[in-house]
Amino acid sequence: MEILEYLHKAGGVARSAQLLDAGFSRRDLLRLKEVGATQPKRGLFVLPGCDEDFRAAIEHNGRLSCASAASHYGLWLRRPPTRLHLACNHGHGTGFVRHRTVRFQGQAWSPVAAVEDVALHALGCLTPPASTALATSAIRLHGVPRELLAEQLRADRSGTALRMLRELDLRAESMVEVDAQHLFRTNGISYEAQVFLPGIGRVDFLLDGFLIVEIDGFAFHSQRADMFRDRDRNNSSTVKGFAVLRNMPEHIWFNQQQVLDDIRAVLADRRRPAS
Repeated sequence: MEILEYLHKAGGVARSAQLLDAGFSRRDLLRLKEVGATQPKRGLFVLPGCDEDFRAAIEHNGRLSCASAASHYGLWLRRPPTRLHLACNHGHGTGFVRHRTVRFQGQAWSPVAAVEDVALHALGCLTPPASTALATSAIRLHGVPRELLAEQLRADRSGTALRMLRELDLRAESMVEVDAQHLFRTNGISYEAQVFLPGIGRVDFLLDGFLIVEIDGFAFHSQRADMFRDRDRNNSSTVKGFAVLRNMPEHIWFNQQQVLDDIRAVLADRRRPAS
């Protein structure tokens, strides 16, 4: 691989030490200026249009972590951070959120912390459900062992983060399901998640043994076959005596009181003694 190709793959910015470690010679580094790279600081090579978050991380001797690294791993995070989150064992700087404890080896190509550190930093920094969604996706999508994260948090005596880790409900299959779990728990609503009901199939949530709550994704009813399938499920649910409430992600995120009111109304109606 040519050094220019490598630099592009690294996001358009890299330190000379990284390039030398990758097997390039100092003569190769000198050629970078001939192909459009600049050297704003000694030992730093930058291409036009480089990833500015990467550049900031390298200039601060850190790696993107927590909310700032979520997109690089496809982790569940609804709102991008307003400030950079950097993992820095040393160095100085302002204008970003600093995470000082780095436990795992980060990416070789780019200044991004290891996914394990990203999850640990999120648990100690973000508030639920953002923290729990990010950590849940690290476990589900990247196979990060929950026990490994717990060992690190116990060593650091991070009580709050460790408690959140223990309370993760890994049955959630999407970010909005984590958010729905959080909404239910914080409002005293008991639920079962990802329940298989004979003749109906798997449902997102089952409350009080009879109320099905489904979270329809963005692709809901995108095809006619999906529409028929979901109507059959709804009809089967009604025939078998289940009540059904369907919500879009926007309901869970922006109209939570209506979601809670609907659930409580259905539960109260079924629990009300017959006259």
